[in-house]
Amino acid sequence: MKSYTIALIPGDGIGVPVTDAAWQVLEQVAKTHRFALSATRFPWSCDFYRKTGAMMPPDGIETLRGFDAILLGAVGWPAEVPDSVSLHGLLLPIRKAFVQYANIRPHRLLPGVEGPLKAERFDILCIRENTEGEYAGAGGRVHQGTADEVAVETSIFTRAGVERILRFGFEQARARRGRLASVTKSNAQKYSMVFWDEITAKLAAQYPDVTVTSYHIDAMAARMVMAPESLDVVVASNLFGDILTDLGAAIQGGLGFAASANINPDRSAPSMFEPVHGSAPDIAHLGIANPMAAIWSAAMMLEHLGESEGAKAIMVALEQTTARGIGTIPGKHRTDDITAAVLVALGA
Repeated sequence: MKSYTIALIPGDGIGVPVTDAAWQVLEQVAKTHRFALSATRFPWSCDFYRKTGAMMPPDGIETLRGFDAILLGAVGWPAEVPDSVSLHGLLLPIRKAFVQYANIRPHRLLPGVEGPLKAERFDILCIRENTEGEYAGAGGRVHQGTADEVAVETSIFTRAGVERILRFGFEQARARRGRLASVTKSNAQKYSMVFWDEITAKLAAQYPDVTVTSYHIDAMAARMVMAPESLDVVVASNLFGDILTDLGAAIQGGLGFAASANINPDRSAPSMFEPVHGSAPDIAHLGIANPMAAIWSAAMMLEHLGESEGAKAIMVALEQTTARGIGTIPGKHRTDDITAAVLVALGA
C-alpha cells in the first residue's frame, strides 16, 4: 500500500472549514482505493502573524520540503494584516522556494451549476506562470511619504522561465484537444511580451500537432465571455493568468468551484494545492462556505501523486452532488451538509 505525507495549512477564515472538508473526503477515498494518507497540520496564518510577527517560522520552507504535497486552505485577513504582508509571507515564498512554476486552474461547469453565460459546454485549462513575471517582487520605493515619492515595480521575464511554462502548456494541450492559446499584450509591452511571443513561435515548431493562437489579454478576456467553448489550454504570465483565472471562476459558477494546483513539474519539491476563493472574512463564522473548490483541489493533488482512480472518484462524487442541486447556490447549503453529500456519493 502506497503512503503519502500531506502538509495541511488551513490558514484563515473559510480556509479552515473547507480544508477540513477536503481532508474528510481524502480520508474516505484513501480507504476505498487502498492507499494511505497522513497529515501534519500547521497553524500558519494571519493569526500566527499577529502572535509571532511572521506568517510562518524561519524554518517553514525546510519543514515543508519533506512532504509529498501541501494542501492549503486560504490566507488573508486584511482587517488585521495587509494582504501584501500575508501573500509575500507565506504563499509566494512557498511557490518560489519549491519552483512551483506552473499554476493550473480548470474551468468548466459541474452538472446542475448555472453560470452567467449562455455557453455551457466549455472546458478550459488555464496555465499561469507562477514564480516570476509581474509578481517577481523586484522594485522599491524612494522618498517614501513625501511629495517626491517614487514607486518602481519591475517585471522579470527570463528565457528559462518563459520557455518552461510555455512548454508545459504545449504538453497539456497535446494531452487534451490540441489547442493552445498564448496570452500577451505585445502591442503595448514591446519588450517582455514580444519576448514571450517570440518564444511561443519558436516552441510551436516543436509541437506541429498543437494549434497555437496568440491573443492579447483584452481580446482573451472578451473571448472567455463570448466564446469560451472555443478555448482549450490557455497559457499566460503571472499577472495576466491571475486575472483570467478569476474570470474563469466567474463563468464556471463562482469562486466556490475554483480549484488550483501549484505544480513543481520535475517533482524535486512538493507541489501545493488550494482553492482560490480567499479567506472570505465576511462569511467565515457562518458555516456556509462551499468546500467544493477545496475538494476539487484535493482531487488534483491525488492526480499529481499518481492516484488517478481516487482523483476520478472525487470528481464523480462532486458531479453527482451538484447534479442533485447540492452546493450549486451560494449560501443555500451549509459546509457540513455539502461535505456529507459528497461523502455519501463516495459510498461512505
